[in-house]
Amino acid sequence: MLELITENMELLYLIILMIFVGIELIGHVPSVLHTPLMSGANAIHGVVIIGSIIVMGQAEHTLSLILGFFAVVLGTLNVVGGFVVTDRMLEMFKKKK
Repeated sequence: MLELITENMELLYLIILMIFVGIELIGHVPSVLHTPLMSGANAIHGVVIIGSIIVMGQAEHTLSLILGFFAVVLGTLNVVGGFVVTDRMLEMFKKKK
């Protein structure tokens, strides 16, 4: 397992950099834009789910299989949660009977 980590050290650095850049970008978004960005994030996470399923299908190591499974679970939670929040926000704009 240590060999797998040392082989992919560049990918680990890239993931850590993406986390910090993502936090900075999301932190500076005005609240008015959160709903449209949430819809875009749902679409992106749909692609992440498909990609992680492909990774799981081609996994040669147990670590790749476990990471792919976590990516599917977390991506699915994010998509479902985004749709629930978007639906609740849209309900606020409907006229009451």
